[in-house]
Parts: sequence; C-alpha cells; structure tokens
Amino acid sequence: MNSPTTSFSLSGMIADVVNRSIVAGTIHVQNGMITDVTHEPNNHYDTFILPGFVDAHVHVESSMLVPSEFARLAVMHGTVGTVSDPHEIANVLGIAGVRYMIDNGKLVNFKFNFGAPSCVPATTFESAGAVVTAADIRELFERDGLKYLSEMMNFPGVLFNDADVMEKIRIAHELGKPVDGHAPGLRGEDARRYIAAGTAAGIGITTDHECFTLDEALDKLAYGMKILIREGSAAKNYEALHSLIASHTAQVMFCSDDKHPNDLVVSHLDEIVRRSVAKGYDVMNVLQCACVNPVRHYGLDVGLLQIGDAADCIVVNNLVDFRVQQTYINGQLVAERGTSLIPRVQTSVVNNFNASPKKTDQFLLPANGATAIRVIEALDGQLITNEIHEPPAIRDGMLVADVERDILKMTVVNRYREEAPAIAFIKNFGLKTGALASCVGHDSHNIIAVGTSDEALCAAVNGIIAARGGICVVTADGSVETLPLPVAGIMTTDDGFTVGEQYSRLDALAKTLGSRLHAPFMTLSFMALLVIPDLKLSDKGLFSGKQFAFTDVRV
Repeated sequence: MNSPTTSFSLSGMIADVVNRSIVAGTIHVQNGMITDVTHEPNNHYDTFILPGFVDAHVHVESSMLVPSEFARLAVMHGTVGTVSDPHEIANVLGIAGVRYMIDNGKLVNFKFNFGAPSCVPATTFESAGAVVTAADIRELFERDGLKYLSEMMNFPGVLFNDADVMEKIRIAHELGKPVDGHAPGLRGEDARRYIAAGTAAGIGITTDHECFTLDEALDKLAYGMKILIREGSAAKNYEALHSLIASHTAQVMFCSDDKHPNDLVVSHLDEIVRRSVAKGYDVMNVLQCACVNPVRHYGLDVGLLQIGDAADCIVVNNLVDFRVQQTYINGQLVAERGTSLIPRVQTSVVNNFNASPKKTDQFLLPANGATAIRVIEALDGQLITNEIHEPPAIRDGMLVADVERDILKMTVVNRYREEAPAIAFIKNFGLKTGALASCVGHDSHNIIAVGTSDEALCAAVNGIIAARGGICVVTADGSVETLPLPVAGIMTTDDGFTVGEQYSRLDALAKTLGSRLHAPFMTLSFMALLVIPDLKLSDKGLFSGKQFAFTDVRV
C-alpha cells in the first residue's frame, strides 16, 4: 500500500519508548512519515500516543482469515504489524502458498512480515501437501525479500546435524537472516547446542516461543536466546513467564502464535499489555516488549515514533486500560474507536484437497487382545500432551470410545490422497455425544476429529470433506454444522467479524456436547503436531514425541 500524500499533526502525551520518556507534544506527519516531534512540557493531554504493537510470532492462518481480513481485525486492537510464519499454508501448497499470503497482505495497509518456512513438512512422519526445500528457502529470501527463517521445529534434526536442516540454517546465516526457534522443553546442553546451531560458537537460532516453564526460559536466556511470551487461543504461557518482563526486558517479546477469529475480534496484544501493567510492571518495559524489541530484532520497517520513521502509531485512552482510540499505519487512519477502517478486498481461493467420503467401518480398530491402550491426555491451555495407559473399552472385538471415562476415539485422515484413517484415543475433550472435526490440523492440515462413536466420527470427517476444509460439529441428533474454510482448507475470504460469530457458535455448540476445554477446536488442531511431545497422532499413526518414533495404540 502506498503512503497517503497528506500532512497532519497528532497531539497527546507521547510515550517515546525508545528514549523512555512521556511528554506532552505533537507529532507532525507528511506523506506517511514523521517529519518532526515537538515537545510541550507545560501542556497536558487526556490521550497517549504510542508506537503500534507488533506480534512477534503468529500464524495468520490460525485466525482462519486471509491476511487482508486478519489485518481488519488486528488494527482495532492497536496492532500495526506481525512477524508471520506462513508455515501452515506452505504445508498445503508450498511456496505458492507463501506467495499467496504475501500478495494478499499487500492489498491492505498493514505491515505483514512473512518468514521463510523452515520445516515443510514438519517431520517425515506425516503427509503434507508440499515440500519446501533449501533451494526454495534461498529463493524466498533472494526473490521475495523475506526477512527471517521461520521457526526451526525439527530440533532433533538440529541436534543430530541433519543435512537438509543445517543447509537451511546455513543459507539464512549466509544472507544475514535471523533464525526463529521452536524447542519445547529443551534444556541444558541440548538447549545450548540447539541455540548455537550453524555457528562455531554463538547464537545460531535466536528466539523461542515454546517455553512453558520459567526455568526453561531462563536456561535459554542464559545461552543468549530471546524469549517470546505467548498468549494465544490454546497455548497460554503468560502466567508462567511474565516475570521476564522485568528481569530480561531487552530479550523478551510478546506473541499470540495462534489466534482464532472470535478471540481476535475481542483482543490481540493489547490484552497482554493491559495484564502486564496491571501486574505492576513498568509501562516502558512492557511497551519495549510489545513494540520496540520485535522491530529491532527483525529489522522491521515499522515506525517507533522517531523523526524519519513511518507514522505507525496508536492513540489510547490511558496507560492502564490501553483502550485504542485510533490506529495509524504509514500515516493513514486504519481504525477508530473499535471500528476497522480497512476496506474489504476481493481475493482468489486456492486449495489442495483430494479426500473422498469415508464409511463408518473404516474407523474400526481391532482390540487384538489388548489389556491396556495408550491414550493422549490433552492439557487445556497447552500444546504438550501426556501419554497415559488405560484399560480399553471393547465391543464386538473392537476398541471403542468410553464416554463415561472420557476416553474418546480420535482420527487423522489424509486429505491429499486416499489412505486408511489413523486411529487413537484421547482424554479431556469431555464430549458426552457427537463429534468435532477440523481441517486445521497442525502442521500438515490433514483432517483431525474426535468423537463419542464411530458413526459420529465418520459423519464429522465427511462434513469436512464435503466442505473441502473447515471445522464442524456433529450434534446429538446427528446433524452436521460446518464452517467452510475454502482457502487451502484452513482459511476463508469471508468477513472476519462474521467468521468470528460463526466460529463462536460452533465453539459454543461443542461445549453443549460436554467439552470442558477453553478452546476445543484450537486444542484439537494441535493433537497432530508431532514436534511437540509427548503423544500425538498423524495420518500415519500414533507418535511418541519422547521416542520420536511411531508407537502402537495397544500397550
């Protein structure tokens, strides 16, 4: 988007986070750039001008919205830019999907900063729709101008010096691009080796957003890594890590990672900022994490209220509530008092979906004399799971769901070609009847479903197949309610506010079936994410994150 050819002035209490000062003044803007900042020490204003917020790590696809619609919602909450990993669409469509995101993002006035996806597919233990090679990574850097290598999820590949993994890191280092990390639970010498990847000694992988304990974060900080405090729709690590805002201000950023549309309608990073100030943290430290650190770490073209910067700023009511009155990007007003001023744009639909309807008997799993089964224990607010062993429920020689013990049947179905469904069992979804299914299944985005019976499970999977991607609920009477996601099977071009309402309706419907999870569809989407331990299910079978190998449902 071009900067507007207008001049204007904006007055208020200016929170200059770079110089850690708050003073009354006026920001003068011409052609989208800040040309002067005048201070008025004897004056006082009721509103505050801040740099805009930057989400330091987000998968836009998880909002179920194309970038242009994501932007329309995000600016209402003072977000002016993102560090965005297009890993999800890349798993479906390869670098053509990455370019779809870039091109769509350019249709609106918002500062998307897409990275080159490092792990497509995330592992060889699942079926993705595409492969992104080291040569593709170089092309995305050199031809498309991407700024960083997105999260290196294959931490075993780093630790064991996998040739393909190390070549991608080497290319990023050669071209001066930072490398994002992803190493949940990694500690001690393994953490040090991971962080130093591709260097003789030093910091080869610069960030991690997967820490779920303070000790883990401190371990990685000691080796020079920067930590992103994540608070998304499913993974919520803020309460464990917020003390880092004071102790390691310069090495901390805020991110959402994955934000579903109904949550994005309500808040974004503004909520993390509010919570942090309410806990008593210095407002300048909080804003440094929310605004300054991502811009400096990634070298983003996002203004920080300095003369010569792009006029990317927000006006808030005070430094307690942080209610956004106005959002400016490149000097253009893009949101005002809860209303997005970014117009909707027309965009194309792309997809890669080849599955055909399934039959109930395809979800049968013989007991084969099993006296115990491995069960995935889902944890609310976490991406990690536990492996637990339970006595099986058996009917007619087949392993079945046990609703009374909340042990439900789960499946992952290959969406790219015809294969037999993979079957496992999962605890803590709480459904008393019916089933849930989604084609948002990190990272390969095969169909993932959980149900109380084989019939409901099959109906949910077929609901997704009929829509060629989406999320759905099978209710107690067998009806199928679906939110179609025709873009790569994981996003829609529809209005973001409408999608948020539709998603909320399905989320509420899932909870009427008994789910106790805060975000059942978001939690479901991560039950096929093999790179986060411990027990997950891919389209190829049950997978142990601790052993990094397949395992049997039957113990």
